[in-house]
Amino acid sequence: MKANLLVSPQAFATGEVLVEGDSYRHLFRARRLASGDTLRCVDGQGEARWGTIESVDRSSARVRFGDRLPSFESECRVTLWVAQPKGDRASWLVEKATELGVARIVFLTFARSDRYPSPRQIERLERVARAAVEQCGRSFLPRVEFGGALPDQLGRLGASSWLLDPTADADGVDHRAESTSLVIGPEGGLSGEETEALLQRGARPIGLGPRILRTETAAVIAAGRFLT
Repeated sequence: MKANLLVSPQAFATGEVLVEGDSYRHLFRARRLASGDTLRCVDGQGEARWGTIESVDRSSARVRFGDRLPSFESECRVTLWVAQPKGDRASWLVEKATELGVARIVFLTFARSDRYPSPRQIERLERVARAAVEQCGRSFLPRVEFGGALPDQLGRLGASSWLLDPTADADGVDHRAESTSLVIGPEGGLSGEETEALLQRGARPIGLGPRILRTETAAVIAAGRFLT
């Protein structure tokens, strides 16, 4: 499998990067890459280039950038507006949503779930997203954030927005939209007031079949409807 490296957007302008820390340990200790090997380098903002390893020492390595590569990004930018799952399931959600190509993950509180990530948890989830970008080779690093309560975010959903509804039809997904918002409530479901508010904002219901799925499972499957 070709190795991938996430670098800062400024790095491509300089033509090379010094790899240290976790990325160094993964690529040059665990993967045992060496001078002369090539890898895919991405800047987290949609650009990808070939990288050639120029040198490796005991704690760092130098990589020089080459030709541009395909971004491996979807034409549809999907934002997940989702209730925070319990425990490590939030990490699983961020990892799999990143691999699928989700552009943004916003954790919200709902009437039936007031759980929200702490700043430390957000930092940990951002690290999960970074690792997933390097694992899958996509070139855009999704944002992970806490957005507050659903009513406060209704104006940010955009023209193409959907709410997950177990009673809704699974057909009718619009793949042509450049930007799409998906609202996935907690396992207790959206309240009647929340559903009505979303419908009034123009959100369309989408179903995933008759079974009740956990929040993180539903979020990943729903996102895949727009990204695959």
